[in-house]
Amino acid sequence: MKKWLGLIFGGAFLAFGLYHVHSLSGVTEGGLLGLNLLLEYWFHVSPAVTNFVFSAICYFIGWRTLGKDFILHSAVAAVSFSLCYRIFEQFPHIYPGLYELPLLAALLGAVFVGVGTGICVRCGGAVCGDDALAMCVSQKLGVKIEYAYMVSDFLVLGLSLSYIPLRRIVYSLLTVILSSKLVGITQRLGKKK
Repeated sequence: MKKWLGLIFGGAFLAFGLYHVHSLSGVTEGGLLGLNLLLEYWFHVSPAVTNFVFSAICYFIGWRTLGKDFILHSAVAAVSFSLCYRIFEQFPHIYPGLYELPLLAALLGAVFVGVGTGICVRCGGAVCGDDALAMCVSQKLGVKIEYAYMVSDFLVLGLSLSYIPLRRIVYSLLTVILSSKLVGITQRLGKKK
C-alpha cells in the first residue's frame, strides 16, 4: 500500500510543480517534462496529453529491461500525474509573479521535479518516459541515474532556446542539474549501500 501511495503522491507532487512553477516561470525542465512544455508552448497541447503519449512509447521500450511490475507502477504514476495536472489546470496559478523571480523558480522547480520523480523511481515506477529510459541506462550501464537523465535534459534545453531566452535557459540548466541530483538522492535515501 505504501508503494502505491508513493507513486500517486510522487506523480501529483510533480504535476503541481510543473503547473505552478515551470509552466509560467520561463524556467523549464529537460527530458520529456521540458518537451511537454515546449509542445504546449508551440502547439497548445496540454502536458496531461503529451506526457501520456510519449511515456507510453518509452515504457514499451523500458518494459523489456525493467519488467511488468515496472509497467504497472509506472502506469499508476503517469495516470496520477496526468489527472492531477488536468485538475490543476482548472485553477489559476498560485503565484503568477514567479516569472520575475527566475532563481526562485529554478530552485522550486528542481525540488518538485527531483523529489516527485525520485519518489516514483524509488517505488519502482516512472512518471515520464524519460524516467524509464534513465532507469534502463542506469541499470544496463551501471551509472548513477542522475547522469542518465542529463543527456536528454541537455538536448531538450537546446530545443527550448526556440522559445526561452538564453538567460532563462541558464536558470533552466540549474533546475536540470539540481533536479537530477535530487532524483538520485531521493531514490537512494535510506537504502543500504
